[in-house]
Amino acid sequence: MGTIWAPVKTSIFSHEPLKKACFAAHRAKKHRGTAENNRFLEGPLYRKKRALKQMAARLFQKRRLKALALGFALCAPGAFALDYRPGPLSLSAGAGGLLGYTFTRYTLTAGTSGGGAIESLQNMDRFDYGGFLFFDATYAELSVLFQGGRNSYGETMKLTPRESPPMLIADNTGTGTELSLGFSLLGKYPFRLDERFSFFPLLGIEYQIALLEWRKPSDSGIVYDRTSGKLAEDRDKDNNAYPLSAWNSLWIDLGAGADYGFYGPWYLRGELLFGFRLPTPYENGATEMTKYQFNAPDPKLGGLTGNPTFKIAVGYKFK
Repeated sequence: MGTIWAPVKTSIFSHEPLKKACFAAHRAKKHRGTAENNRFLEGPLYRKKRALKQMAARLFQKRRLKALALGFALCAPGAFALDYRPGPLSLSAGAGGLLGYTFTRYTLTAGTSGGGAIESLQNMDRFDYGGFLFFDATYAELSVLFQGGRNSYGETMKLTPRESPPMLIADNTGTGTELSLGFSLLGKYPFRLDERFSFFPLLGIEYQIALLEWRKPSDSGIVYDRTSGKLAEDRDKDNNAYPLSAWNSLWIDLGAGADYGFYGPWYLRGELLFGFRLPTPYENGATEMTKYQFNAPDPKLGGLTGNPTFKIAVGYKFK
C-alpha cells in the first residue's frame, strides 16, 4: 500500500527555541518602554511641568485663604453685633455690693552707719466686703464705697551688726479690723453686643479714707485702737501716736465690666477690678522711724499691695 499523508496542524510556538526567542524579544521591548518613560519623568520638561502644577496649587490655596479671611472679616461684625461707634450720652445710677481680697508684701532694707544692716518684712492678708452707690455717664463711673475688712498680719525686723550674727528685734503677729469710706472715678468705653448686653474696659483711681483701725496682737489678745499709740509700731519717730488719716490710701484700679438690661431701664452690672495701692503715710512714717532709730541714712521700701475685687450692682437708666 502506498503511504497516506495527512495534514498536521503546527504552530511556530511548537518549536521551543523559537518560543523562547519571542518571549525574550517581548521583554526587551517592554523594558525599553519603561526606561524611556523613566527618562521622561526625570527630564527637565517633566520637572518644569510638575513645578508649574505645584505653583498653581499653592496660588489657589492662598486665594482660598484670602477669600475665607475676607468673608470672616465681613461677617464677624454682623455675627457678634459689636458697635464701636460712640453712642449717645446716657445717665444712670445704682447700688450694689463688693467682695475682695487685699494683700501686702513689703520688705524694708537699710544699712546702718556702723556697717550693719536692717531688714524688716511685713505681710498682711485681708478679706474685704462692703456696699457702694454709683453714678454713670456712659464714659465715666463715679462711686462712693463703704467697706470693711478682717485681716491677719505678720511683721518681723532683723538687725545684723557688723561682724556679728543677726538679731531678731521684732516679731509681731495678730489680726485686725478696718473700715473705710472710698471714692472712685473710673473711665470706661462701652461696646454693645446687642440691645441688652454691653461690656467695657475700666481704668481710674480710688481714694480710701480710714474710719477705723483696730489691732489684736497674738501675744496679748487685747484689741487696740491704733490711733491710741499703745503699740510701739503705732508711734512715729517723735513717739506720737499716728492719726487715723495715716492709713488713708490712694489706689490705681483697672479691670472690666458688663451690663445686662433685664427689664426696661433696669440693668444688672458686674465688674472685676484689680487695684494697686501707693504707700500710705503710715508706711512712709515707718521708713522715717527706721532711719531715725537705727541711724540708717537711706532705707528702701519695696513690695506690693494689691486688691482684686468683684462688684455687682443694679442700675437704672434715666435716658
